[in-house]
Amino acid sequence: MIRRKQTDKPFGGQITASPPAPWLSSPDAETPPATETTIKLEDIVLPEHQPRRYFDPQALKELAESVKQHGILQPLLVRPVGEGKYELVAGERRYLSAQEVKLSVVPVVVRELSSEQAFQLALIENLQREDLNPVEETEGILHLLAIRLKSDVEAVKSLLYRMKNVQGKEEQQSLDSLDSSRRNVSPKGDSEQFQTVQQVFDSLGLMNWLSFTTKRLPLLNLPEEILMALREGKLEYTKAQALARVKDEELRQELLSRAIASDWSLSQIKEQIIANTPSEPPPESKTSNQIPERLKNITQRIKKRQLWKEPRKQKQLVNLLNKLEALLGDE
Repeated sequence: MIRRKQTDKPFGGQITASPPAPWLSSPDAETPPATETTIKLEDIVLPEHQPRRYFDPQALKELAESVKQHGILQPLLVRPVGEGKYELVAGERRYLSAQEVKLSVVPVVVRELSSEQAFQLALIENLQREDLNPVEETEGILHLLAIRLKSDVEAVKSLLYRMKNVQGKEEQQSLDSLDSSRRNVSPKGDSEQFQTVQQVFDSLGLMNWLSFTTKRLPLLNLPEEILMALREGKLEYTKAQALARVKDEELRQELLSRAIASDWSLSQIKEQIIANTPSEPPPESKTSNQIPERLKNITQRIKKRQLWKEPRKQKQLVNLLNKLEALLGDE
């Protein structure tokens, strides 16, 4: 999971959340205070974009049983969207459990939020509770950056890679000796976009943008079956990266299934990849360049050892000479 830059502890547990970023508040007016009440479950709708996409079926089943016995102990966070409907901002597991046990009304906290503010709050809550897998974290942060930059996700990816390239060119000689605080400084600090990216990472209290670009963005290029295993929490991303290097799709899927079923360690996965991957023959051009030297070397060794005088090897030598003569006969 993504780590806070001030500590080695993961999000969740007793870690105190960072203060809300200034851009979570409306620039035009102060956000009205939240209202706690109860509403009909059927009046709650899910947002179009959600940071979290996968929920463990067993964990959901256990939560549903708890809701059935004790009700919902922590209100859902919702925002009004008109026509008597409310959009869910935080608490989707509780919402799904309430549906499962067929609750008619649920406790909620109602806040006036824009679509951007709602997504930002949902992402922050999930990150701080360590509820997202690495793929969801990466996609959620990209979507948040897209909101802040008023852009699309693909354009955000391009921007991050451009920032990385600029950083590499400007600080290639001294990058290894930079401390963490200087690594957080955006290249081309007068660029409004670069500053916005830095602001988002600082406000979330996450790894810096350079680590995110280097370590997290490549996850989204993994084969689909490996991405699915990551989403479902069946595989750590270091193992996923190792399996993704297997080019043979059938072999990759087989190793993935066996790795999950047997809970292989990273070293076991690497061992199995080596054991099941045939050695590639040398390129044809390289092989042809080696032939004259090998012929010369073999001839010298045969003459030096005078193999024709050894009864046990004489017959083999004759057979090999016959094959060579047959090759010459094709001319």
